[in-house]
Amino acid sequence: MNKAANSQQPAANCQQPTANSKPRIGVFVGSFDPFTIGHADIVNRALPLFDRIVIGVGVNERKQYMLTADERCRRISLLYKDEPKIEVQTYDDLTASFAHRAGARYIIKGVRTMKDFEYEREQADINRRIGDVETLLLYADPRYESISSSMVRELIHFGKDVKDFLP
Repeated sequence: MNKAANSQQPAANCQQPTANSKPRIGVFVGSFDPFTIGHADIVNRALPLFDRIVIGVGVNERKQYMLTADERCRRISLLYKDEPKIEVQTYDDLTASFAHRAGARYIIKGVRTMKDFEYEREQADINRRIGDVETLLLYADPRYESISSSMVRELIHFGKDVKDFLP
């Protein structure tokens, strides 16, 4: 081996992180009505990949919600009150626009089924085209793939106990 190969200096084409490196910020977005253990699992698995995650509680005037946006935001904030890398915000515009306001270059999404995958693939393409934002898809843990907010709302409607589905 030559002397250069033994040196601790990086090769000329390798980059070392610097104090000026931009933080890796991702947004995890959804209506979260309610935020389930499946959502929490995606956030927890994404945490090591990012310096900061902004959970975006979506507000769509065309949808009917069980919980107000403020209540959804409050509950998620309480869940992550001891995690300094997470903040929770509401938004009512395009996800790519929200990502830009949050300083994020990445959208974090969970997928449970092929139907979810196809929908998220289309959304990822649009967000990349209109906002230069990449989407990171994390597959649902098999233990949680049947859990959805709509399923939990349905169980609540019929008076069933949903504590096992909520963090």
